[in-house]
This record gives sequence, structure tokens and C-alpha cells, in this order.
Amino acid sequence: MGDDINGLHHVGHIVRDMDQAMERYRQLGFAVPAPAYPVLPAVGGGPAEPFGVANTHVHFPGNFVELVAVINDTGRMPGEARPIPLQVPDDKLPGLMAAIRATAANITSFLQRFQGVHIMIADTPDIDSVAARLTAVGVSHGGVHNIQRPVETSTGTRMEPARYLEISDPQLPPGRVPEGRIGFAENTPVEAPPDQRHTDHPNGATGLVECVLCVADTALPELERRYSTYFGQARDGKVTRFDRASVTVVAASALADLLPGERPAPLPAFVAYAVSVRDIAATERLLRDNDVPVTRTGPEEMFVPADAALGVAIIFRQDG
Repeated sequence: MGDDINGLHHVGHIVRDMDQAMERYRQLGFAVPAPAYPVLPAVGGGPAEPFGVANTHVHFPGNFVELVAVINDTGRMPGEARPIPLQVPDDKLPGLMAAIRATAANITSFLQRFQGVHIMIADTPDIDSVAARLTAVGVSHGGVHNIQRPVETSTGTRMEPARYLEISDPQLPPGRVPEGRIGFAENTPVEAPPDQRHTDHPNGATGLVECVLCVADTALPELERRYSTYFGQARDGKVTRFDRASVTVVAASALADLLPGERPAPLPAFVAYAVSVRDIAATERLLRDNDVPVTRTGPEEMFVPADAALGVAIIFRQDG
């Protein structure tokens, strides 16, 4: 079990203000491309308008961090926005708009809990195998979805196929578990765009290497059982590591040992993610020069507190 997992595909950072989030991530030393805003007519034959959810990706060669914001003001987009026209026949428009509204409502409900990471997707080379495995052990999920996702290239935006599934808690809306949205994706994990500026980060980041979930101490045994079903064998304790999925689960009482000074959001919650960097000392200099607070946790690791990173602690770890 778990042999069909290759680590993290991406994490989703839900933010209230896309402009603010892009500015903050650039201050943290990440290269952030212009956000994609889907546009479509509200009625058949009408003008195309921004609608639903906007996003952008902090790209790495094998995975990414997604910034996500709900589009609140129809017809208004940030200056950097990339409109992505959604082509759909008039008779299919109401169904698509309903699906997009449901997604936006889901993202809004996450924000009502807290601003931060609510999405964790593991990478798999064989999503059909994952779906069959989960079904065989009684894990509820919505099946494999086939979609087209926008990918920015040096010559413009192109649509590429992707396949994903979301795990569902029977007591919650489809595609939801208590900690947010988790699942699997298959698509040769996120190829780096030909425009290499988007993977050449000033802070030296080279990849997304870990996601940290915090739970109440009393909930830890059940969470470990559930995640072992999803991701395979774990190394347990008050800090439990699911190595194949690059996920760490920490009991609330142990969070301060892992991330000094951090306090958990409403639990359960994804409280941090980690990126590898080429030169931890150079990364620290850049962050301090940009007036970003950092806390050293070892000679090869430090983190930016959640208060300074829009609700999620960001760990920087020496590569290799």
C-alpha cells in the first residue's frame, strides 16, 4: 500500500486577496506568474466576465504551490491577470456555472475557517490504481475526474489534460474531509513551463518537499489510521510521517517543538509546508533583507511564521 504515490503534487494556499498574496510571496523570494482568471458569459451570447476562482502557481520542476482566491467583483481583475476564456455551448453553460459556483462556495467556506493551506494533493503515476485501492478498503471518493488545466508557456497559455480524485468524508459535502480537500492527481507531475523564469526563484527554492497537518492530541490515532489507509505505512509518535506522500502529522501538544512559537489554527489544519533550497544561508539573507521574520530550527532549516505568510508557516530546508 502506498507504492502508487510519488510525494506531493501540490498544496493549495487559500487567500483573501490575490494581489496581496502575490506581493507577499515575491517578498518571500518566490517567482509568481500572473494569476489566471476564468472568464465566461453569464448568459448565452453575453459578454465574457471573470467568474468563480482565480489562481496562480509557484512552480517547481516536479510540483507546485497554488495560490487561490475567490473572484468577488464580477468584471474586475487585477492588472496582472491572465483571462482564460472558458468555451462552452450555451446549453451547457448553466451546468458549468453551477459547478464553478460550488467550487467558489467551497473555497469561501475554507476562508471562513482561516486563511491558509486547505488543499493537499499527492502525486501518483496511476490514478486508476489509487481509485481501485481506495474503493477496495472502503474509502469514499468522487471517482477520477478528467479536466483541462491552463499551463503558462513562453508563447502563451495552453490547456493540458489532468486527472484527479478527491477523498470524501461521508458526513461532509463531496470532496471534503475535516482538514480540507485532499486527494491525488496524475499528469506527469506538473511539468515546468518552458519559460524558466517561473522556476528560477530568487530565494533558491527547488521543490515542495513536505506538508504539515496539526490535529488535536485525542484525534491523532484516528487520523493516523485514516492517513495510513490513504498513503501507506507511517513512522509514528506525536509527530507521524507518511514518507511516500511527504505528509507529516503533528499532535497539537507537539507543534511548538516542531515549529517554535506557532499556534494551531482551528483543528485539524494544515499549518505549514516545506520547500527545499539550494543555499539556506543565501535564502536567509534574502528573507532578512526583505524584512521577513525567520526562526532557525537547525543548521539546515528555518521557517517564516504563519503570521508573516498569510496563515501558513513556510519552512525552508537545505536541499540534499
